[in-house]
Amino acid sequence: MCTRVVWPNANGAVLVGRNMDYHRDLGTNLWKLPRGVERNDGVTGHMTWTAKYGSVVAAAFDMITVDGMNEVGLAGHVLWLAESVYGSFDESRPALSQAVWLQYFLDNFSTVADAVAWVEDNGVQVVQLADPESGEVPALHLALNDAIGDSAIFEYIDGKLDVHHSSDYLVMTNSPKYEEQLALLAEVEGFGGDLPLPGSTLASDRFARASFYVGRLPQPATQLAAIASMFSVIRNAAQPFRTPDPGKPDASQTIWQVVADLTNKRYVFESTTRPNIVWVDLADLDFQEGSPELVLNLGSKLSLEGGIAGNVSTKFEDAGPLRFLTLAIIKQLAAAKAAAAQ
Repeated sequence: MCTRVVWPNANGAVLVGRNMDYHRDLGTNLWKLPRGVERNDGVTGHMTWTAKYGSVVAAAFDMITVDGMNEVGLAGHVLWLAESVYGSFDESRPALSQAVWLQYFLDNFSTVADAVAWVEDNGVQVVQLADPESGEVPALHLALNDAIGDSAIFEYIDGKLDVHHSSDYLVMTNSPKYEEQLALLAEVEGFGGDLPLPGSTLASDRFARASFYVGRLPQPATQLAAIASMFSVIRNAAQPFRTPDPGKPDASQTIWQVVADLTNKRYVFESTTRPNIVWVDLADLDFQEGSPELVLNLGSKLSLEGGIAGNVSTKFEDAGPLRFLTLAIIKQLAAAKAAAAQ
C-alpha cells in the first residue's frame, strides 16, 4: 500500500506527499499531540519517554500513527512492505510496537540524521501487533524526511534492519525491498536504462512514475502552487477503486492522500471518498506542555453536505488522549473474545 514522494526544492520549501492505499477504511482521524506527553513502547512498557515536540498525526482507528509531522518539520510515513521480517523479540534490546514506531521519532527528533543515529546506536527492534478486529498482522516499513530535505527509509529484512539514508531517496512505495526498487528504477529511460516509463499499479511502476514526475515539476510561485504540484504527482501514483487482489493489501485502492509542507509547517489532507480538502497550519495550534490532546474527526466532519473544508486548525476537539494499541490491549481483547465464545 501507498506511495511517498519528497520534493526537496519547491522554491525554497521541502514538500512531501503520500497516498494511503488499503483494502478497507482505516477510520483515520487527525490528532494534535502536544509536548510533554508521557508514552511507552507498547510492548513491555520498559521503554518510556516524554514528547519533546508536538505533532499533527493521521491515526488509523485512533490507535496507530501512520503519518504525521512535528512542529519542527520532521515528517514520517508508514507504508506496507510484504518482505518485512522483524526477527524474534529480544527483551535485552529497546523495542517499539508498530503503533508507536513513527510516533517515537516525531516526539523526539528534529532531523533525520539524529533519528538515524539513535536507531543505529540503540539497535531498536519493532514488534508486530495483530489487528484486534481482523487478526491481520501488518508488515511495514517507515520513511522519515525533514525540513532540510534529508530522507531515510527503515526496513527490517530477514530480522536485520536496513537503513537507507540519503537526501537522494525521494520516493518510496512497497515491494520489493528498497535496494531492489533502486535497481529496477535504473532500468527505466531517464534513470540509466532504456525501458519506457511504466504505467501499471505495481509498486515498482509507481516508484518509477513518481521519481520521473517529481524531478520535472516547475518551480512554484506560491505555496498553493507547490501543494497543487505535489498532489499532481501523488495522484498519478494513486490506485483506482477496485476489488483488492486476494492476499495483497499492498495492491489496494487509494483511500486518502496527504501533502505536508515541512518548511512552512502546513499539513494537507484529502479523502478520496469525501470531496473536501482540509489543512492544518501548525503555527495555529497550541503544542505547549499541558495543553490537551485534540482530535479532528474526519469521518463525521468531511460529509458531502455542509462538511468542513480549508483551514481546520480551529476545528479540533477534546475527546480525551490518543490511546495507542499495545500488546497488553491485544491480549485483553483476545481473552475477552475467547471468554465470550465459551
